[in-house]
Amino acid sequence: MFRRTPLAIVASLLACIATLTPWGGTSVALGCPFCNAISQTLRQEMQAMDVVAIATVVDTETTRDTETGGVRMRIETILKGDQHAEVGDVITAIYFGEIQKSRRFLVQGAQPPDLQWSSLPVNERVEKYVVRVSELDAEDAASRLRFFIDYLQDEDSMLSRDAYDEFAITPYEAVREIKDDMDHAQLIQWIEDPELSADRKRLYLTMLGVCGSEEDLPMLERMLRSEQKSVRNGLDALIACYLTLAGEKGLPLINEKFLANKQCGYGDTYAAIMAIRFHGTEGDVIARSALIESLHLILRRPDLADLVIPDLARWEDWSQIDRMKQLFLEADEETSFVRVPVVNYLKACPKPEAREALDELSKVDPEAVRRANMFFSIPKPQPEDSGDQDSESQNAEPAATSSWRFEPTDRPTLKVQTAEVAAAPWANLCRIAGVMAVNLGSIVIGQYLLLTGGAR
Repeated sequence: MFRRTPLAIVASLLACIATLTPWGGTSVALGCPFCNAISQTLRQEMQAMDVVAIATVVDTETTRDTETGGVRMRIETILKGDQHAEVGDVITAIYFGEIQKSRRFLVQGAQPPDLQWSSLPVNERVEKYVVRVSELDAEDAASRLRFFIDYLQDEDSMLSRDAYDEFAITPYEAVREIKDDMDHAQLIQWIEDPELSADRKRLYLTMLGVCGSEEDLPMLERMLRSEQKSVRNGLDALIACYLTLAGEKGLPLINEKFLANKQCGYGDTYAAIMAIRFHGTEGDVIARSALIESLHLILRRPDLADLVIPDLARWEDWSQIDRMKQLFLEADEETSFVRVPVVNYLKACPKPEAREALDELSKVDPEAVRRANMFFSIPKPQPEDSGDQDSESQNAEPAATSSWRFEPTDRPTLKVQTAEVAAAPWANLCRIAGVMAVNLGSIVIGQYLLLTGGAR
């Protein structure tokens, strides 16, 4: 057994929180499952600005304001916000680099009427890219990806990074829609490049899972069995890609090498869990029952069991009550953190045996049960009380347009009415998300200190 680092403990807490929140039962895709955007995309920046335009420099090195960085520029083309600026307007934008007269810039202004301008130098090719990006908001996500796919490995690093970030923030379903637009041979070439960064490799493996076939399995299996770090970069996406193309018959290899193997390190095991989690929510390739059997293997590793217990509860696998009791009772000083997720599993389970087990365990470690109740009460949506509603309407099911608040329950439910949440007003969802984000930070810090005694 290896000793859990503070980072690993926090990661397990985040997994617990993420899977037991009100959205834990939904399958809403927020972006590429294994990709992280490096920064805001150009399209997102343009959305946030009041004016977006192409301008040419009027100043020279001798006439510019060297102290403030202000450079006068003339607007040539307005891409957004023509109610705030006109072609021919001379503006002052901040730019400290070298300038040449008539050099062209992407300029973006905010806070009208006294617009504050930022600037980015562009060449002819980048300008065409920017102009096209400004038109993409009117198109669906798949259509946008069909444009960005040609720039993923562009020689211009800015365009390449922007294209990657667009893929990273786009839901997986949209990536699947552009299957016929993917260059399979090119993806293989990129994936086999030992110099390819891990983030790019994750994206290209995700794409290969969409457009690949069983003919790619020998290559993927060779990568999975390799001990070279550069070959196994992006292991979570590599495992997910392998399972997408192999289906359920690919699980034995993953089980043997990463899940049942007690010598497998935390990072590799967690990567496999992430891949299983992806297939249980978005993959649509392997039966969830088979994935659950794979996660059961982690329950035999007490130092990692807390990583999958929330998934089993979220997927309503109530077959492990006895194993949960055993994990709780056998927990020692180094694995005591498993007791909180065990308690929450038993609280969520509708079987009477779970209540009996919880009563028994409460006598063994009442403090663990108290911590679970304090920090991990699972909320459920409730309609707000209204003074002008009669008792009959108050007891009725909430309408799709009702506003929501969250209340803890003694016996939480992990099911969420996705359609109702999706139909709720965006303002309320944003408010809820903001509150949960603040609470999340407090929960992670507080629970970490409780479980570790403040250990570093």
